[in-house]
Amino acid sequence: MEHAEKTIETTAFGGGCFWCIEAVFLELKGVAAVTSGYAGGSTPHPTYEQVSMGATGHAEVIQIEYDPSVIPFKKLLEVFFASHDPTAVNRQGNDVGTQYRSVLFFTTEKQEREAEQYIRGLAAAKKYGSPIVTEVVPLAAFYPAEEYHKD
Repeated sequence: MEHAEKTIETTAFGGGCFWCIEAVFLELKGVAAVTSGYAGGSTPHPTYEQVSMGATGHAEVIQIEYDPSVIPFKKLLEVFFASHDPTAVNRQGNDVGTQYRSVLFFTTEKQEREAEQYIRGLAAAKKYGSPIVTEVVPLAAFYPAEEYHKD
């Protein structure tokens, strides 16, 4: 009996400080890896100091590697939207700046469709008292955070 190869997909979520959402996703069955880092900006290989100053355009994000046959993308969306405030513009709690924006970086057209549909559903259900400001954009590049930011 042959075993099917695992298919691992990747996405990245930004919802404030990467440490705040990293731990939540590490607990999910089907998530193979969660890496803190930076995405969405114009500076190649930015440092934490550069990103925290808000000059690179990057957001603090977590890159998630997951097996969609074990955990569907919709479940990741549910956890993401439950773990941060998607109505806060460029901030989460005391963290303020574009580097803390609510953003979802997709790597497949299916992820993009599902994310847009999920957000429309939340908006239609009036789940939040304010409009959802989460950006849904393609993941062009991901830069892992420095070693001292891991775990």
